[in-house]
Amino acid sequence: MTKTTGLDERSLYLRRQVMKGLASTGKGHVGSAFSLIEIIRVLYDDVLRFNPREPHWPERDRCILSPGHGCLALYAVLADKLFFSADELSSFVQLDSRLGGCSESTVPGVEATTGSLGHGFSVGVGMALAARIQRRDSRVYVIVGDGELGEGSNWEAAMCASKHKLSNLTVIVDDNKVQCSGPTHRVSNFGSLAEKFTSFGFLAQEVDGHDLNALKRVFQGVPYDVGRPSAVICHTVMSKGLPFAENDAEWHWKSNLDQEMFVKMHAALVTG
Repeated sequence: MTKTTGLDERSLYLRRQVMKGLASTGKGHVGSAFSLIEIIRVLYDDVLRFNPREPHWPERDRCILSPGHGCLALYAVLADKLFFSADELSSFVQLDSRLGGCSESTVPGVEATTGSLGHGFSVGVGMALAARIQRRDSRVYVIVGDGELGEGSNWEAAMCASKHKLSNLTVIVDDNKVQCSGPTHRVSNFGSLAEKFTSFGFLAQEVDGHDLNALKRVFQGVPYDVGRPSAVICHTVMSKGLPFAENDAEWHWKSNLDQEMFVKMHAALVTG
């Protein structure tokens, strides 16, 4: 069995926590969850201001996961930060569970219910404006998917953020270059996303979305300009950590994961 490379034990552990959710019913959005782990991990380990004992603390930073279908990555990190028990991951998408198939604000630590793609960016703009009006120094981070950027509301939000000079807003793109129907460049070819965001008035940087030190450096460096919103284009690998599934659109969503496949997935996520 080929084991994954380039991931430390904490990143492998968080992926195994995601597996707890997948194992509850044998289904979930594997590809997005596994490409997001390092982005969300670094935000919660090194960047965001929050209090798990007081999830609605007014002075907290806000992190919105706009592609809500990748929620298992967020749930795994929130459980790790003690917003709720890690045991609850095993209830994912089960009847009466609050851990739905897209992120929902009924879950402690989840800032917005998302899943209708293209909406999280607009919600983040509203939160950033609210922080300014209320004279809070809270920062807002919105994670968007590269495929999701085909929704026009994202670019309306980008224009609004630029117009209002929202330097307290950072948009983070999970640029794994694959969406449910295939390679993103074949569905909606944006060219350079960094250039695209720059043309909308953002100051943008690009980074390896699985390089922990690089992510920490670029996230802690915002705002890159005191009068402009920031964008970070994170180049990631869909299903990162599962060599047999990486960059494969078939792993965007899986609904028939059986015991044999779980054994194969677990074998890829061990150290040594």
